[in-house]
Amino acid sequence: MIAVIGLVVGVVAGLVLQPTVPPELQPYLPIAVVAALDAIFGGVRAMLDGIFDDRVFLISFLSNVIVAALIVFLGDQLGVGTQLSTAVVVVLGIRIFSNAASIRRHLFKA
Repeated sequence: MIAVIGLVVGVVAGLVLQPTVPPELQPYLPIAVVAALDAIFGGVRAMLDGIFDDRVFLISFLSNVIVAALIVFLGDQLGVGTQLSTAVVVVLGIRIFSNAASIRRHLFKA
């Protein structure tokens, strides 16, 4: 219940405050969101498997976002930012769909 309240408060705060992302950080935001989605789907899968640990989830969430952003930053420094961004999205997308398939099997027994 606390997570749902936090989500609602965050959405309302975002709508009211309308924060802006500095232009220097804008290339990293989509990658951070995809990395966060990967961690969330992994957490839901772990919960359904009965092995969820909030500490592991938090570390996974933060490390996914940081590592993905660092890979894109490194790509920008090397001049291949779009290629590494695409690679990160593909890898995390595969993980998200794998976790989504596992969640579907748990929920629908199919």
